[in-house]
Amino acid sequence: MKIEDKLALNKFEIDKEVHIQVEEKLCQGCDLKPCLYVCPAECYQLRENHMTFSYEGCLECGSCRLACDRQAIRWVYPRGGFGICYQYG
Repeated sequence: MKIEDKLALNKFEIDKEVHIQVEEKLCQGCDLKPCLYVCPAECYQLRENHMTFSYEGCLECGSCRLACDRQAIRWVYPRGGFGICYQYG
């Protein structure tokens, strides 16, 4: 089973309150952009030299926050009842 198939088994209760904020000005000066590579859900994407982020598919692993040496990512868990619900199987 491919990772995309496994991720499709997860259920998301999407909150309208964003639980991750990205300081775009700090991202612009970053050459390595590790968040593009460490996020298993590929929530971060580079489009036309502009970092974009979609919190709706976040797996809440925190990898992006740990990988960012510029501290440009403010990450907290979603409010109770929201976020990812992992499916096993």
